[in-house]
Amino acid sequence: LRPFADSPHSAMLGRSLARAVRPRLSRGLATGETYDMVVIGGGPGGYPTAIKAGQLGMKVACIEMRGRLGGTCLNVGCIPSKALLHSSHLYEEAAKGWGPHGISADNVKMDLDKLMKHKAKTVTGLTGGIEGLFKKYKVDYFKGKGEITAPGSVAMHPMEGGPAQTLSTKNIVIATGSVPAGVPGATVTVDNDAKVIVDSTGCLDLEKIPEKLIVIGAGVIGLEMGSVWRRLGTEVTVVEYLDRITPGIDDEIAKKFKQILEKQGMKFKMGYAVKSATNEGGKGKLVMDPVGGGATETLEADVILSATGRVPYTEGLGAENVGVKLGARGMVEIDDHFATNVPGIYAIGDAVRGAMLAHKAEEEGIAIAEQLAGLGGHVNYDAIPGVIYTHPEVASVGKTEEQLKGEGVAYKVGTFPFMANSRARAMADADGLVKFLIQDGGAHDGMVLGIHIIASNAGEMIAEGVLAMEYGASAEDIGRTCHAHPTMSEAFKEAAMSAYGKPIHF
Repeated sequence: LRPFADSPHSAMLGRSLARAVRPRLSRGLATGETYDMVVIGGGPGGYPTAIKAGQLGMKVACIEMRGRLGGTCLNVGCIPSKALLHSSHLYEEAAKGWGPHGISADNVKMDLDKLMKHKAKTVTGLTGGIEGLFKKYKVDYFKGKGEITAPGSVAMHPMEGGPAQTLSTKNIVIATGSVPAGVPGATVTVDNDAKVIVDSTGCLDLEKIPEKLIVIGAGVIGLEMGSVWRRLGTEVTVVEYLDRITPGIDDEIAKKFKQILEKQGMKFKMGYAVKSATNEGGKGKLVMDPVGGGATETLEADVILSATGRVPYTEGLGAENVGVKLGARGMVEIDDHFATNVPGIYAIGDAVRGAMLAHKAEEEGIAIAEQLAGLGGHVNYDAIPGVIYTHPEVASVGKTEEQLKGEGVAYKVGTFPFMANSRARAMADADGLVKFLIQDGGAHDGMVLGIHIIASNAGEMIAEGVLAMEYGASAEDIGRTCHAHPTMSEAFKEAAMSAYGKPIHF
């Protein structure tokens, strides 16, 4: 790759050089002495922060209220949902997806209890693995709730109760994550134990396959969980306030994605404002109004999933004790170096601005640990990928076409459909496309500005695009890079070629 020397991505070179010399902080401080860092929250932002700090020689503690490390992502989010998504895809393939390959199977059954045990075993193994890494890098792990009581002081309230333990520290990192958001302007009371009105956590633990499922919200969580249960035989209806699905995704990609989901059997009610969702004798009842006006409508289902996004979790954090500024929806306000308005207190991940993504939180955690160790920690927010793990998957990095238009940026588009890709055709899995957005003219002519993919392996394929954007590559850099044949990634190369010239196979 040939980086543009004056592009924002050139900062990466400085970071690489900074890593050449790593100062070591003192270990073995006596009991009662000060930590270099206390991390509040052991999720995908908090635990990498603590591990990296330990690797860099800091004396570090991590407080986690759940009693298991990994946060929402590992315990009730990313990982268990991917277990269910993969297993349900295998079931659907066996039940009705092998026809083009000449394979048929009779009496295909789903043992839901066994599936849930697999999900639980996956989670348990991974959380235990993080505890092992804490021991390896000498991170002190406290099971409890962290409350900031003063600058440099954190009260650890043990899970099992009893008096709080005070931890003195030079630096505090807030990594408390997020929780499911409510439905704006509606009466929706989630009760995961009753398994009728549920949030994403409850939808991961249903004890039987519902006949009907209503999903409130056509975002990532709703479409992933809706896909799981649709594959297992549930009739799924998605209710969305907007006139499009997946807000923030490139509009062309979102429209194509919706068409694919509809072809799979998912139903959509677009442009509806939910008024209420209630448990009526063990059945879910949803009342909604058309956004554009009209008669109120009612839907009924066995389960209603509230999936309208997430909000920062700062309850009991003690922000008010020290005057840490909180913004909209409880978001912790920070500067460009993760610092709050209170010296020595920092924040990362879902608790702060930006995309609520586990890998974004991890990058921020590593960066703040490096910064506090005197290194050049840095996060390039233009190169943070997002993935929807349906089938096919949807992945993106960088700008959307709508964003570029709004910013007045001159750009060119290159696309390539998987119907023209030999590997996709051989696998009978050719839904989707790759879309490139590149700079048109100027000093950075041809530089990649955004990449968007719908493909069965989009989540893996997007990594090449992230690497290209991280180092300021042009579409021609990618188009002139040899890709193995036959592979799905050839479509990536040909979309790049389409952006600056012409593809070979379309």
